[in-house]
Amino acid sequence: MEPMDIVGKSKDDVSLPKATMFKIIKEMLPPDVRVARDCQDLFVECCVEFINLLSSESNEVCSREEKRTIAPEHVLRALEVLGFGEYIEEVYAAYEQHKLETLDSPKAGRWASGAEMTEEEALAEQQRMFAEARARMKNGNINPPRQSDSD
Repeated sequence: MEPMDIVGKSKDDVSLPKATMFKIIKEMLPPDVRVARDCQDLFVECCVEFINLLSSESNEVCSREEKRTIAPEHVLRALEVLGFGEYIEEVYAAYEQHKLETLDSPKAGRWASGAEMTEEEALAEQQRMFAEARARMKNGNINPPRQSDSD
């Protein structure tokens, strides 16, 4: 049986950052508990499968409402449909916290406040970002610069 295709990619091509997943696993367990590497890999695969299931069901909910964009309420409804209704309150609280943190973040900038840029401002910002990207590529540093706490 062939692994489920995910937007043109085989399931083997889709994963989560293992280091991040291992950190989450470690933080959730008592300090004296160790987890075998193959068990950590199994956790990662389970998470990927859960995300696939949840995104697929969210898409179904979205389609039934004749919408083209999956919204948070579609994900919450999908959790209920899939039998994870007991987690909805906690997931919604995490989502609300995320919205608050994103609005307060320096990266949110003008878009978080709801203020719109003029066309000239947007063009100038786009040109600045292109110039930064070209400079990084020219210097062989393709990773975006990290924001410092002082920004």
